[in-house]
Amino acid sequence: MQKFSRFSIIIPVKNEAQNVEILTKEIYKNCESMIFEVIFINDGSTDNSIEILSKLKNKYKNLQIINHKHSLGQSAALRTGILRSINNIIVTMDGDCQNDPADIKKILIKFHSEKNGLVLIGGVRKVRKDNVSKRIASKIARHIRRIFLNDEHPDSGCGIKIFHKKLYLLMPYFDHMHRFLPALAKREGGKVLSIDVNHRIRHNGKSNYTNLGRLIVGISDMIGVMWLIKRSPTKITIEK
Repeated sequence: MQKFSRFSIIIPVKNEAQNVEILTKEIYKNCESMIFEVIFINDGSTDNSIEILSKLKNKYKNLQIINHKHSLGQSAALRTGILRSINNIIVTMDGDCQNDPADIKKILIKFHSEKNGLVLIGGVRKVRKDNVSKRIASKIARHIRRIFLNDEHPDSGCGIKIFHKKLYLLMPYFDHMHRFLPALAKREGGKVLSIDVNHRIRHNGKSNYTNLGRLIVGISDMIGVMWLIKRSPTKITIEK
């Protein structure tokens, strides 16, 4: 049986009371032979997510909860969790159960096969289970990122990713940065790879984002990331 380094699973949640217990059970089932921690960041939920998470913390080993009293957004929640994490390898997932914990082992195998430098591997949802409008919006965004950011990753918006914590900490932090992690990792000289992952239908709750909302903030974010890439320092080879 292959042994993996210790890793931290970071999961931002907002109003996912119906999903967090299901997701936690699946994670611990699929990772039972591994050494890991799970950090849920409750980002200002107005349902009873925090109550359910508190019960889960008493039931599961190495499960942490961070509570944002007010919603600060997904990028802020991810950063809070990553800064709190104790391991050098970070796995991120969405809290809506659309990412499949069965993919964690697969992305760990690919991650550990890369021996040199700092690495980010992002999932690619080959068969999207979202509605048509969301799939179209994602396809447009992907082409725009490729043209203006030289981001060749096929699915930057996929929530399941794995990367070195050190690589993340090299990136400039800003709101909504989670949508540009492959481009930002490349900016810092990291190796960016992709891997096909399962994508599931959202059975409970609803998305916290709309296509229009993504478009409005995405325009200014894109300009900012273009500036960051243009002003990036000379690439330096970085050891793990």
